[in-house]
Amino acid sequence: MHFLDQAKIFIRAGSGGPGAVSFRREKFVEYGGPDGGNGGKGGDIIFEAVEGLNTLIDFRYTQHFKAPRGKGGSGRNQTGAGGDDLVIKVPVGTQIISDDQEHVLADMTEIGQRVVLLRGGDGGRGNASYKTSTNRAPRQHGVGWPAEEMWVWLRLKLLADVGLVGLPNAGKSTFINAVTNANAKVGDYPFTTLHPKLGVVRHKGLEFVMADIPGLIEGAAEGAGIGDRFLGHIERCRVLLHLVDANEEDVSGTYRTVRDELEAYGEGLEDKDEILALNKADTLDDEMLAALADELEQEAGVRPLIVSGATGKGVEQVLDALLERISPEQKSDEDAEAQDGWSPL
Repeated sequence: MHFLDQAKIFIRAGSGGPGAVSFRREKFVEYGGPDGGNGGKGGDIIFEAVEGLNTLIDFRYTQHFKAPRGKGGSGRNQTGAGGDDLVIKVPVGTQIISDDQEHVLADMTEIGQRVVLLRGGDGGRGNASYKTSTNRAPRQHGVGWPAEEMWVWLRLKLLADVGLVGLPNAGKSTFINAVTNANAKVGDYPFTTLHPKLGVVRHKGLEFVMADIPGLIEGAAEGAGIGDRFLGHIERCRVLLHLVDANEEDVSGTYRTVRDELEAYGEGLEDKDEILALNKADTLDDEMLAALADELEQEAGVRPLIVSGATGKGVEQVLDALLERISPEQKSDEDAEAQDGWSPL
């Protein structure tokens, strides 16, 4: 399935149905009078967040959505049938944005969430509703309220607990494949990841979602590489896992490049909780890893974890650190259980 995280669509609610002009005509009823019913209400445009979708690719091929209009009223004071609501199903995490991209009209963050974006027009009045003491046989009627319509942008921001960041070839795809059920493409060349990947991590009886996004290079905020638009998928993450390739000539400069791009993008990414890890530890000896860790610590202000997604070295420690940031209450429960089970010799 192709991945698409942005689409523009046209939506229009249903117009109200026209009211009827009718008069009661029955045998032995001398003064029947008007009995035209009102028109039916037009259908609403409703957006619903559903489980199982993680792309907006369907909206590339279907871009116009129009709800049916209400039916016209009829004699015997019968109101016309209302138009059916049109429900547009979108992935969880989809934002609905105005045509000028200045306003967020709705943010679909929960499964089953529904938003009525456009309301169908009310039906027109039938001639029976115009009857007065001085106008006993009205022939006017309402034509129904017109439909609302607009162009909107759909922008998908994946919901994940952990976001993987780093330069291209930092080993992010290998790492997410090692700890989740994802099947990200791995290759010995930059930008093997061209669109975000989601995976579920199961660790110590708990689950959390990890997102891998395309690598960042210097100048991504200005469009270098494949740009920084995919950073929108980690805006909702609780913590970032920053992987630095241990084979880089300047690990501190590599770290600073990614941090600068996060700050240039904004949206609070630069302030998110971050865990730093020196990846591909299987390619260097312990002495060299220690020297690189010292250099990275001096630049970042925190001691990086040593990990290898290919061999599994240090993966448990990274997952423990992530779990502690995501579910600190679970960590507290484990510490309490450990203390309860401890007894002096």
